[in-house]
Amino acid sequence: MLSNVKRSLLARKLAGLLVLCGLASCNLEQNIDVDLPVLPAQLVVECYLEDGQIPRLTVTETVPYLSAPDPAVPTDVTVRLTLANGRVETLRFLPGQNAETGKFFTHTGLQKLVARPGETFRLEVTDTKGRRVTGTATMPRRIPIDSVQYEFNSLPPGQREAYVLTKFQDPVGVGNYYRLQIHRDSISEDPEIDYDVEDRLTDGKQITLGTSYRFDPNDTLLVTLYHFDRPYYLFRQSINDAQNANGNPFGQPSSIKSTVEGGVGVFTVLSYQRRQLVIK
Repeated sequence: MLSNVKRSLLARKLAGLLVLCGLASCNLEQNIDVDLPVLPAQLVVECYLEDGQIPRLTVTETVPYLSAPDPAVPTDVTVRLTLANGRVETLRFLPGQNAETGKFFTHTGLQKLVARPGETFRLEVTDTKGRRVTGTATMPRRIPIDSVQYEFNSLPPGQREAYVLTKFQDPVGVGNYYRLQIHRDSISEDPEIDYDVEDRLTDGKQITLGTSYRFDPNDTLLVTLYHFDRPYYLFRQSINDAQNANGNPFGQPSSIKSTVEGGVGVFTVLSYQRRQLVIK
């Protein structure tokens, strides 16, 4: 045990240290300069083929991490799409915006695509610098929606909200991946619901995907169920992980798991069913 005299001396020493620290403007922060490696720019490709839609594709370039967020769009790119029947179509450089989805694109085809489940398409993107990105995508089978239902909570009429249940049958065989989107009024707006699931624990069973109480009477909903393959599923998971880690000092850095070779990005064929639901 410390005597009263020792306690007094210790307290005086601590007080003196605090005073000295204050007079010296003690700074516990330290700036550290980190040299980021300068990597060569890669082509970034984003292409989602759909049956009955004109093929469209976006080509940009990677930029340094701390550079301005403006996209770098190369103009010396040639895009070749090999259709399921073997015919090669060259997409034109004609930047624009898809009026239905709101997405921007740099290259577009001439006519609507015909894509059936099981058919395979190939993509080749080249430029004058010798860069080459390739990809192969097969359209998954369509998984029909069995039912879309809603149920209101028990609050008074002016406060009532509904949840939505979407049911579908998972085919036998592990390795099916799904994405559920629910838009309000239009798919050009951000979805109210957007998440991915896999059938690792529900193989061959009926799957029910639900929401919270969040929809109002007279809402018009567009419910979309996508069925896709493992490469596209892993790509989407890596994108989500990278977004969550960005700016988070405690987050684990995540690299993008591309579905293309020679660059960064995704090339896939969308297979989905969409239903309209009116909350009455």
